[in-house]
Amino acid sequence: MLKVSNLTKSFDRVLAVDHIFFHISIGEIFGFLGPNGAGKTTTINMICGLLNPDAGEIELDGQVLTPDRTGLRHKLGVVPQEIALYEELNAYENLRFWGRLYDLSGNALKGRIHELLQLSGLAERARDRVKTYSSGMKRRLNMIAGLLHRPALLLLDEPTVGIDPQGRHNILDSVREIAAQGTTILYTTHYLDEAEALCDRLAIIDHGRILAMGTEGEIKSIVGENAIIRITGDISKEDIEPLTSRFAHLKIESQKERELLLSFSTAERAGDIIEAMYASGLDIENLQIKEPSLDSAFIKLTGRELRD
Repeated sequence: MLKVSNLTKSFDRVLAVDHIFFHISIGEIFGFLGPNGAGKTTTINMICGLLNPDAGEIELDGQVLTPDRTGLRHKLGVVPQEIALYEELNAYENLRFWGRLYDLSGNALKGRIHELLQLSGLAERARDRVKTYSSGMKRRLNMIAGLLHRPALLLLDEPTVGIDPQGRHNILDSVREIAAQGTTILYTTHYLDEAEALCDRLAIIDHGRILAMGTEGEIKSIVGENAIIRITGDISKEDIEPLTSRFAHLKIESQKERELLLSFSTAERAGDIIEAMYASGLDIENLQIKEPSLDSAFIKLTGRELRD
């Protein structure tokens, strides 16, 4: 469905997207997982034509996307991170406006609007002005606006940013339903739980580079079955080095002010490591262990937690 080859984009001297390659198969939910500023939105903007790449190629359904291939872009649905709605209009009027931009009209447009309002759970509020909606309702309406023309590929850029847990849950349910109806989805997020719950395959991206790609299990296997120990307190790398010498699979991943992140292989016993830490007299205020997970894989690849 989508093939991206050597895609590159710089802004002044900042390399925002660094020669990335990936593909998405028909019917797949493909996750782009990374922190803010990783290059996710820049990639989306190049795919949908808002930005021209400095290098590389984008193929949609076997055809190369170029600035003059506007007809091919009708196969794309785009849901931007920023809400693209008119707040003085109601939901029905917003959808009618966007539908007409896709050359939809008459009973076909009316039927599609009704179908999508039912899908999003907004049918009962269809005649209310958007300015009266909650953030979650606006996000759902923003999402279905990108589905009016039945795109083959839907680009969802951080669709749950800034909404409450219930709103997130409703959007994730809608994404699953959209995928079940046969739409291929590129889903960007910095929420690990969303990526784990939704995506068939993932690409972990940071500083414009794809660091790992595959299923959740494949990504974990790429970086090894490592758990993470997060320690806060007045502790330095030098304080920990005697322990890393004693435990062969214990490694320091990163250090920030009053915080250390360490990884250890499941070949080591967590209890033995923790006991040794406290026995050594380290000034530990708080200690957390994260079992092997997508979170620990991200830390292993980047040296920092995703929330950074």
